[in-house]
Amino acid sequence: MIAELDTVPDFDRFATVDEVHAALTRLADDHPGVASLRRIGTSRLGDPLLCLTVGDGPRHAIVAAGPHPNEPIGGLTVTHLATRLCADAELRRSAGYTWHIVGCLDPDGTRLNEGWFAGPFTRAHYGRHFYRPAGDEQVEWTFPFAYKRAYFDRVLPETLALMRLIDDTRPSFVTTLHNGESGGVFYYLNRPEPELQQVLKALPARYGVPLHAGEPEHPSVKQLEQAVYLAPTMEDAYDYLEALGQDPVEHIGGAASDSYIKRYGALGLTAEVPYWTDASAADTSPSGQVYRDLLLGHAANLHAASAVMDGVLSAVSGDLVTDSPFVRASKCFIPMVAGMAVTDETRAKAAENDRPATVAEVSSCRDLLHSVRLRFGGMLLRALEGELAVGNGTPAIRAQAGELSRTYAEWCAEAEATASDETIPIRHLVSIQYGGILAGAAHAAAS
Repeated sequence: MIAELDTVPDFDRFATVDEVHAALTRLADDHPGVASLRRIGTSRLGDPLLCLTVGDGPRHAIVAAGPHPNEPIGGLTVTHLATRLCADAELRRSAGYTWHIVGCLDPDGTRLNEGWFAGPFTRAHYGRHFYRPAGDEQVEWTFPFAYKRAYFDRVLPETLALMRLIDDTRPSFVTTLHNGESGGVFYYLNRPEPELQQVLKALPARYGVPLHAGEPEHPSVKQLEQAVYLAPTMEDAYDYLEALGQDPVEHIGGAASDSYIKRYGALGLTAEVPYWTDASAADTSPSGQVYRDLLLGHAANLHAASAVMDGVLSAVSGDLVTDSPFVRASKCFIPMVAGMAVTDETRAKAAENDRPATVAEVSSCRDLLHSVRLRFGGMLLRALEGELAVGNGTPAIRAQAGELSRTYAEWCAEAEATASDETIPIRHLVSIQYGGILAGAAHAAAS
């Protein structure tokens, strides 16, 4: 596998939806006996969802890019995977799979991120061109779900296309290609696989990227070992929030693909690879701060950020006319930030949190605060700019856009000065994802 990783070329930008689709189309045209392209569905705005099938092995593997539209590493990764499989008969034979490679699961949302794909790769530029759909508009979190008082069946067309692909192929291995933002590399598996875990953990070091040792994405997530977690389930999130005394129904949506594929016994793998990093991401030494105090301080910072954005949104809510994706996302995520703060305040009371916080935990809380402010503040600014662009320049919208712009500039300056500061070469990001795909597929085939 190591030699195969050296086939990944250099990149200076991320690929657009059209570029990924064009690459898959060329491969199908150039390798008619090996690869075929088909449309597996249609996005909500009418874009085709394209899948390239390569090889004819007895097992089936699904590799899908773009489940979250702000995570474009996968577009380059699927293009490279497809290129290598088409070009190298031995690679196809040794893998023993028929590969189903989806170029982009959310083309509509991805197009709203393409403004930062060519750089500069600063936090300010990223945040001002960032888009993440509201929770019930995300492909990866709108699979059917029913548990206790929670019920979700508002399946998106894009999600339904992926469900049909899974049901049609009954795969042995599935990976939807996500990526993180800052810190270190970590992985999700839908079941413990100790041998595979060791292979995955060794990959980032080849490129000088640390393993994540800080906070998990959600406190309900179960850690198998450092930087390897069981894929989060809505059942676990529900039970966790319920135990804290919060109403889970307010926070729980649909399930994800790694839960859906369990019906076929498929191995599910997600490699979360960041754009920015520093050595603190893997530093488990004591920070000199009590973990409880870290959680409470982090909660206070999240409350403050949420209050600023909620104040802006409340001030303009009566004047909004577009119901744009940015408006819908803002209405979803700004209350979510306040909910995150409440969760941290509640869990800080647990006796086990009276311990030293690690340097990595401090670092991940710091980076999460910057992420929340720049992501969601940037989308709120785009929402207001969209209103202004259609001529809805009411006094409230004009005033709030100006005030938020000033606050946002301060947030950007603070993030650039204090957050993880090393931009990881794109080739390294693709190589880590590509290596994870090869390792996961090989392990599933041998299991």
